Amino acid sequence: MDTAAVSGVARMVQDMSTDVAAGGETAEVTRAPASLSPSRASDFMNCPLLYRFRVIDRLPERPSPAATRGTVVHSVLERLFDLPAGERTLVRAHGLLGPEWERLLEAEPELAGLFADDAGRDEWLESARQLLEAYFALEDPTRLEPAERELFVECDLESGLRLRGYVDRLDVAHTGAVRVVDYKTGRAPREGFEAKAMFQMRFYALVLWRLRGEVPRLLQLLYLGSGEVLRYEPDEADLLATERKLVAIWAAIQRATERGDWRPSPSRLCDWCDHQALCPAFGGTPPDLPPLPLPEVPQARAADERPSPHTPADEV
Repeated sequence: MDTAAVSGVARMVQDMSTDVAAGGETAEVTRAPASLSPSRASDFMNCPLLYRFRVIDRLPERPSPAATRGTVVHSVLERLFDLPAGERTLVRAHGLLGPEWERLLEAEPELAGLFADDAGRDEWLESARQLLEAYFALEDPTRLEPAERELFVECDLESGLRLRGYVDRLDVAHTGAVRVVDYKTGRAPREGFEAKAMFQMRFYALVLWRLRGEVPRLLQLLYLGSGEVLRYEPDEADLLATERKLVAIWAAIQRATERGDWRPSPSRLCDWCDHQALCPAFGGTPPDLPPLPLPEVPQARAADERPSPHTPADEV
């Protein structure tokens, strides 16, 4: 990459840039701070090339029945807490499933192609009902009054990096202690992989700490696919380490951007990747990088801030 190209990338990642006004005068143009979500940070850690395909090339990906089911189950659980406490029953949750699927289908008609016939769709809906049953085996929603649901959070670090994402649920005890809850429709990680699974939750805990000045008391992942709960109590040292890790990830993303060096990192997750035909690890050739400066390279789209409720990593 020549010197001019590198300079173009360097200008792109600055918060402020100069632009030429209509009359030929130089004007200050404010740019959004560089931002990172837990999903995109995980993408880069798992495979820099996948990050490039999703953030820079913005390649389309096929919807999957598992991820779509996770989205619908999340919607049902969110709406369940709109009901009075005494009405938050499994019967009512099952009753919300069909309308939430229809709501999603209306917004994304292409999802109708997930099923070959009505029998396939009905079997899929039944599997979603089973996930809701697993949720009720883990929690009694009649005894809960979440402080926040589907909460968008963001904060700016001293480095200038903006962290942002959506938290499924915040519970606040009468003592003020905060519990961060996330629903997963996959299976709990095997022994030894718990820390990797908690990365997303530490990310949220860091943002909430920076926003509220208090470390959340408990991080809790509900794995509906296996009916298990993963809990962790963070402390300031954990969250400072998470912050250093995120700053390092961002520095690595900037270096990859400047060098145009997006290497694949083959793993078992490749089995679920839509982009094998373009991946050098499978004999493919990635598309040419767009001209510099790249279009808002590290600026995640709003939809990208939401981690998938069911990811292949849940099964690995």
